[in-house]
Amino acid sequence: MSQGIEWFDGLSPEEQYETLLFLRHHCVQARAVIKNGPESIRRAGLRLTHTPAVLITRGRIDQQLGKIAGLAPLDERRKAFRLLIAVLAISDARRRER
Repeated sequence: MSQGIEWFDGLSPEEQYETLLFLRHHCVQARAVIKNGPESIRRAGLRLTHTPAVLITRGRIDQQLGKIAGLAPLDERRKAFRLLIAVLAISDARRRER
């Protein structure tokens, strides 16, 4: 994860936004579900009060993933990146098991 965050931090704001949208798309394709939220938060190392963590546990998952990908402040984007990576890992692993 640390290498991924280092890479992400090296991107321009526009590239970061595009990366988050790309991850969101792949999370949806991997059939992410709301019940993946708590484990994704844990794996990403986020507190339950962090904005991406709050968003992932509320409402329709596809809409929430879009909101997470759209977060603007750099600090929130780092958290969003970590969370989307965790969501993708969990969703893809479940999909592969089936």
